[in-house]
Amino acid sequence: MNAAVVLAGCGVFDGAEIHEAVMTLYAIDKTGGTYQIFAPNVMQHHVINHLTGEVSEESRNVLTEAARIARGKIRALTEYRAADFDALIFPGGFGVAKNLCTYAFDGTDCQVDRVAESAIRETHRAGKPIGALCISPVLIARVLGNIAVTTGNDAATAADIKTLGAVHEIKRHGEVTVDRKNRIVTAPCYMLSSRVSDIATDAEAVVRAIGELIKGK
Repeated sequence: MNAAVVLAGCGVFDGAEIHEAVMTLYAIDKTGGTYQIFAPNVMQHHVINHLTGEVSEESRNVLTEAARIARGKIRALTEYRAADFDALIFPGGFGVAKNLCTYAFDGTDCQVDRVAESAIRETHRAGKPIGALCISPVLIARVLGNIAVTTGNDAATAADIKTLGAVHEIKRHGEVTVDRKNRIVTAPCYMLSSRVSDIATDAEAVVRAIGELIKGK
């Protein structure tokens, strides 16, 4: 598998969830795959002090922050082409709901970053798998509508996903929802009470299921 992984910054409260991002990359590598990391070249909605939880009076760029996780090996999401990859994967983190879309502020009326939406639609049209962890399935549901996903067992998020026209399935760690028709794989990760080992398990389950879709299983 050669996967494109999209990050929404760096840090759970205003960017990509770091454990989910790293475990996704590890799962791809562990299964013999390769990856290219992408992020939109836009400003974060805001910056959170991860020690205090307070909003900081500064501004940061999503691509620049995501480069921390990527060790500098990252490309702007505008450079993504579905034809170059076997799958597209979104780790979670509040940055998905703040920087890739506005779900954290506007709920089901959220707007989606146009470049992120374009990447999702292009991948879907190409019939290639899309993986989404944690809160990211909400982003995919907002763009594609009638799909099946999971974010774990949170009733409020499940209700929002239903409002967006999608189907929500309750899942535990190690379990994934596989929408074979739309070729979408999702897992709950930190939407459930989690240890870092649970995140590794979920990321590996997503990558494994995507690999099976690619192989036609």
